[in-house]
Parts: sequence; structure tokens; C-alpha cells
Amino acid sequence: MRVLIVGCGIVGATIAYELSGDDRFDITVVDRQPGPVEADGAGVCPTSTGAALGLLMAAIAKKEKGRNLKMRLAGVDWYDRVIPELIETTGLEIPYNRQGILMLQYQSDRFEDDRRQWEALMKIRPSQSRRLEIWYPNQIRSVCPQIDVTHDRAWGAVYSPDDRQVHPAILTQALINAAQQRGVKFEFGREALGVTLGKNPGVKTTTGTIKSDVVVISAGLGSAKMSTLDLRPVLGQAIQVTMAEPIGTPGFQPIITGHDVHLIPVNQNPENLDYYVGATVEFEAEPTIGALKPDPTAFDTLWTQACGMIPALESATQVRRWSGLRPRPNGRPAPIIEWTDENSKILLATGHYRNGVLLAPATAMEVRSMLEGVS
Repeated sequence: MRVLIVGCGIVGATIAYELSGDDRFDITVVDRQPGPVEADGAGVCPTSTGAALGLLMAAIAKKEKGRNLKMRLAGVDWYDRVIPELIETTGLEIPYNRQGILMLQYQSDRFEDDRRQWEALMKIRPSQSRRLEIWYPNQIRSVCPQIDVTHDRAWGAVYSPDDRQVHPAILTQALINAAQQRGVKFEFGREALGVTLGKNPGVKTTTGTIKSDVVVISAGLGSAKMSTLDLRPVLGQAIQVTMAEPIGTPGFQPIITGHDVHLIPVNQNPENLDYYVGATVEFEAEPTIGALKPDPTAFDTLWTQACGMIPALESATQVRRWSGLRPRPNGRPAPIIEWTDENSKILLATGHYRNGVLLAPATAMEVRSMLEGVS
């Protein structure tokens, strides 16, 4: 079966890699970018993958069950298994933080309800092969002294040792490299303009039409122009900083998050000096894709919260600052994985909003299952 994948961000690349292990599929991937997503870009990133922070928040999601939680947990399991294979196959060193996520908890009118909910999740997670721990201020001070536990009246934190963080761009490059070794064809610099329907659907591109048996659309915000989807851009800003000396406990550098602001170690070695801080969530007043611009006030709020949480950041030096757009489905849950209609051979795998990296593996596995049912 000929499979044409439109879009080669983390979702498209993961689908290509997952399908490449099956000889029944002859896979081609097209993308308008001139090459694979680049690592460590500054300014406005042309792709959501290039702007992503790569947080894999699965067990620490406040969900007891359901499809979204299953996809999250499956994503972490897939990366734990596949990333070592990719490193061996490609020779690329993929930064992958296995030291967990520490989420600060703050007093509010309903913080007792929050605590009871976390305690309930702590009892549920072992049945899902996961762990959660509640840390109180003395333990936080002891293990992560870089955190100011008095900031915004934090009553404690939830630690998820089984959640992760990965470098999205380098991961995507490795997936492309490994898929190429398995025979997948990648055509960069070829923009998709629309689909052609029929028994053998195709994609109109800037250099002609490509025919296929099935078309998979995983082009993020670009998916909207190839379908009837209503996808809205949500902008995020982030920054990389460097410190004069390491902060926290040497050898233990988890992701630290509070009020949806994340501090992410760039490296996990004891001499790590660089961190990512992000990301804002900025909505567009009008649904005009691409018109959204970074809001300086939103970034200032992010940075103020980060420095309150981790006071040492006040002396940090800026390395680079960037922003990107996330594809959010309007009026329906993310992501969208479905045929455009019951008789179509156009499959949508897009609209992952803020969790493209985390949900890419489960998306790829679902796409593979759906394609296996195509006659």
C-alpha cells in the first residue's frame, strides 16, 4: 500500500517510523520546509515541533482514566523503548531526561480538594505501572534547594518519577534518519497545496501531484487548508538561559513546574548550566492563522513567575529566545485522528495542541491500526 504523509514534524516523522517497520507500506513523506526540523533555533520557529519543549506529562496529568491518559502513558512507554533503538541505529545523541517532573502545588480556595485528588491518583497510578509522590516543603528544600517554597504559598509538590522530557527536534531528526534507513522517502521543500479525491487519492504540491493509495495529513496548522478542520493557533514563547554555576542538587535535575511555567535542564550532568524556561499560552482574538504575534507582557509574566519559583534565575544570561504556534482544534478535543469521511482514504492525524510530542507515538500506532483495515 502506498502511503503519503503530509507534514514531517514530530507527528509525521513518528508515523513514518512506526509504519516503516511493516513491509506492506510504501511510504513517502512531503514537507514544505527545506529540510528536517532544526535544533535550537531562535526567533519565530516555522514549525511547532521546532518550538516545543518536549515535556512528557503523563502520570502527572490529573486524569484517572480515558483515551487521553492512555495515549499519554503509551507515549512515554514508546519513547522508553524506542529512543535507545534510535540512538543505536542513527548514532545521534537524543537528550532524554528520565529524572521525572516535580509540579509545585499552591494554596488556594480549593487546595484541600486538590490534595485529596492527588492522594487518590497516588493510589490509582500503580495499577497503571506508574508512581506519584507528594513532597512537602522540608523535602523539597532538601532535594531541590533551588526552589523557593515560600513563593506564592506553595504547600508542597507532586513528583512523578516516571514522566520524561525529550529534545523534540533532535528526536525528529533521529526518527527521519531511522525511517530513511528502512526505505521511507522524504521530499522536503515540497509544499502540499491540497488533496485530490478518488480511488487513488493524491496531493497537489508546488512541484506536481503525487498519487497514493492513502493520504495521511499531519501538517499541524497547515492541515486546515487541506481539510475542513477549524484549527486555531496558540502562540508560545520560551527562553534558554545559562547560569554562572549549577543550581540545585548535582546529579538530580528533574523538570520543575509551577503555575504552568516549566524549568527544564538542557543537560542532566552535574555541570549543567543551561535551562529552558517556558512557555506562554497566547490565544488569537480572531481565527486568522499566522497573524498572532508574541506578547511581551505574556513573556514578562512567565519570566517573573519563573524567577519567583527559582530565584537563581534572576542572575541568568539569555542564550536565545523563541516562539511558535500550536494547532488547537476549535470546539473539539485534541488530537484529531479520523478519516475525512467514511468512504475517504484521506486520514487526519493532527491538531495535537500542546502535546504533539507526548501524543505522537499513540497517534502513530492508531494510524497504523487504521491503515491495516484499508482494503
